[in-house]
Amino acid sequence: MRILVNRKIKRLFLCVLLAVTVFIAVSVFFLLLKTEYAIFCVTAAAVLLVCALFALMYRYFRDQSRIMNDAIDQIREYIDGNRNARIECDDEGDLYRLFHEVNTLVTILNAHAENEERAKTFMKDTISDISHQLKTPLAALNIYNGLLQEEVDGHPELREFTSLSEQELDRIETLVQNLLKITRLDAGTIVFEKSPENVSDMMSYIERHFACRAEQEGKSLILSGDEEVELFCDRSWLTEAISNIVKNALDHTAAGAEIRITWRAFASVVQIIVSDDGSGIHPEDLPHIFKRFYRSRFSKDKQGIGLGLPLAKAIIEEHNGTVEVNSTLGVGTTFTVNFLIPTKL
Repeated sequence: MRILVNRKIKRLFLCVLLAVTVFIAVSVFFLLLKTEYAIFCVTAAAVLLVCALFALMYRYFRDQSRIMNDAIDQIREYIDGNRNARIECDDEGDLYRLFHEVNTLVTILNAHAENEERAKTFMKDTISDISHQLKTPLAALNIYNGLLQEEVDGHPELREFTSLSEQELDRIETLVQNLLKITRLDAGTIVFEKSPENVSDMMSYIERHFACRAEQEGKSLILSGDEEVELFCDRSWLTEAISNIVKNALDHTAAGAEIRITWRAFASVVQIIVSDDGSGIHPEDLPHIFKRFYRSRFSKDKQGIGLGLPLAKAIIEEHNGTVEVNSTLGVGTTFTVNFLIPTKL
């Protein structure tokens, strides 16, 4: 029988068989004597048999419980980051076969993790190299374009051409920078320098950054919130994340639109909300807007790269935050960012 392959189960069965055999032999012996105490002796032997069986079962299940607890401890160690944690499986039987398969699965997971780390490192290094290689020709093209702009007076067609050329060069530069940032985030090579920062100051900086564009496009940036609210964060990176959300709002609103940035603090959460009264996001696009390079078939925006919102989400999550979006077509879109306030115990 396959169940008897395990030596502990085999020993248990042998002990039970021996105890029952002894009980039968003792019972037959006393019954053959036909003494007045035969029934009493058989009853006593039965009680001893039951006690022996209980003792054997207790010892067996105690050992099994210890083995299972050791296995659980090893699994928890692996979950906590110890990649060398393994379950002892130096015996035979179904339980040890299960442990062996768990160890095999751990080995496979470690191999996948190592391959993923190597892939991330390769991708980071590759994109970093490409980005640095592109900086020199981009700088040269910007200089050439600037020289052309100085020579196009009286040539409106050339002026329009150089203006469009400058916009495309800016797009390429933005793409390169965002690719470099998001790959560094993926690879975990960025060290966030966090400190208590005033949220009102950060939002005011974002307002000033987009003030010129908003004025040119006839849009309004409206800020509201408690000036005393503070957030433990890396000011530069978090400002970029919120800026990307605000830029997305500016990209998808028409002249006369209002983009509101509000913030508030609760008992355990600091919340930043960016809302607009623009065209809204199609329901089909909502589950995908944080995917890299995602382009909606419903969007009229042909200039977007598809990295701004994924980068914002990655930065927010590195700050132990979450971002949610609610949108209604023709009404507007609201991005809600929540950051947990660390609890002092």
